[in-house]
This record gives sequence, structure tokens and C-alpha cells, in this order.
Amino acid sequence: MSTVSQSAKRITVHTLKKMKAQGEKISMLTAYDYSMAKLVDEAGIEVILVGDSASNVMAGHETTLPITLDQMIYHAQSVVRAVKKSLVVVDLPFGTYQGNSRKGLEAAIRIMKESGAHAVKLEGGEQVAESISRILSAGIPVMGHLGLIPQSIYKFGTYTVRAKGDTEANQLLADAKLLEDLGCFGIVLEKIPNLLTKEVTESVQIPVIGIGAGKHADGQVLVIHDMLGITQEFNPRFLRRYASLSETITDAVKGYINDVKSKDFPSEDEQY
Repeated sequence: MSTVSQSAKRITVHTLKKMKAQGEKISMLTAYDYSMAKLVDEAGIEVILVGDSASNVMAGHETTLPITLDQMIYHAQSVVRAVKKSLVVVDLPFGTYQGNSRKGLEAAIRIMKESGAHAVKLEGGEQVAESISRILSAGIPVMGHLGLIPQSIYKFGTYTVRAKGDTEANQLLADAKLLEDLGCFGIVLEKIPNLLTKEVTESVQIPVIGIGAGKHADGQVLVIHDMLGITQEFNPRFLRRYASLSETITDAVKGYINDVKSKDFPSEDEQY
């Protein structure tokens, strides 16, 4: 018997809602370039996030704040060219929507028009409600993001678990319901207690995707460079590495260097 995602020709926001309703978990990974997105899409991932985490893993910045709208559009264009089935969601970068809903709409329109992506994601609850409403009014699907919100890292001052206290937990729950009421098609919950994720997931009808938020979410998302073991310095409790590509790549490069220096490469069969 085929699952909801298997039977869909293309994954849409409607597909995700149907998956939640039928209890089918949603898989989501980041991608930032054509080659990686092609592999991830062909493997059967439901959602590809063109995350502002590109600022970290692609550009080497300490935070997600430096990446620009033009750079996000470039990464999104590269991903969209590769994708045949997955839903492509693009992060609105820092400074494009906070405090100015008109600017947020303009940024979202640019992403949709210039990249061909299917939806945008932004961080925050009540404080960005006006931006969310304005973007939705243009017919652009919006995914929310609550809990640890990396674009506000200097406000928090730490990457520790959020919403452990009642006040912040209650605000997060209220924000989740607000995002649903505004019309968001889904919410990412980052680094919050497992039982709070359960409460949020059961209180809203839209899909909830967790990262470091426990097993009760409707789906999970990871940064692909972390999951594949390309990055090594990032080791949070929630991260499961499915490969150790840093070692594989390093060994391959060393082998190439040795073969070049020993004149083993190219061989007679590798010449014209």
C-alpha cells in the first residue's frame, strides 16, 4: 500500500497536511546547490529547505545573519533546477521582514518569482504576524519557525534549549496557534522540550516539523552537511550522523594527491 507521499506526483502544502492527518511522518532536509538537491530529491525527501544555514555551512559565517536576499535567491535557483518532486521552502533572511511587513512581502515575492520555489519560511510569532499576513495575502505559502530562532541569537545569547519555563512555553504555544490562525501551512520547532512539542503538535491542525524537538513532531529536519558528517565541529544531542563524508572526502583527496605526485594518475587508459 502506497503512502501519501509516494502516491503524490509533486509534494505540495496540501500533501503535507494530508500526511499529518493520516499519521505519516514528514522528512525534510536542507540543500543549497543543484547537485545535492538532485540527490536528495531523487532519494524521496518530501521537503527541501533552502535554509539560511547556508550562511554557516556554505559561506563559513558564525551565524545565519550575514546571508543576503540575493544570495538566498541564488541558492534557491540552484535547488529548484534540480527538483522534480520535493516541496522547496526558502528561508527569508535576517533583515528582510522584521519590523517592515512591506519589505517582507517584497522579499518573498522576489524569492518566488526569481527562484521558482514553492514557499517561504520565517522566524517568530506575534512580532512578525503582520509580515506573515501580508505575504499570505499575495498567495505565497508561509512556514513558521518557533523555539530557538537563530536569526535572534544575539538576543538570546546562547543556543541552549528554549521554552523550558512556563512563561516562554505558554507564549510558544500561543504563537503556534496564531501562526495556524494566520494561515501558515506548517511550523518548524527548534530545540524545545519534547513534551512541549507534543502539546503543540496536538493543538494545531498544520504539520509541525522538529529539529532538536523530540519524536512527537509530525516530521523532522536536519542540516544536510551535519547529517552527512561533512561538518564535524557541530555536535548537538539531537544530531544523528548517517555518514562520515568528511573522512571519505579527505581520504579521496589524499589519494588523488598521492597518485598525481607518484605519476600514477593519469594512467595509459586515462589518456587520449
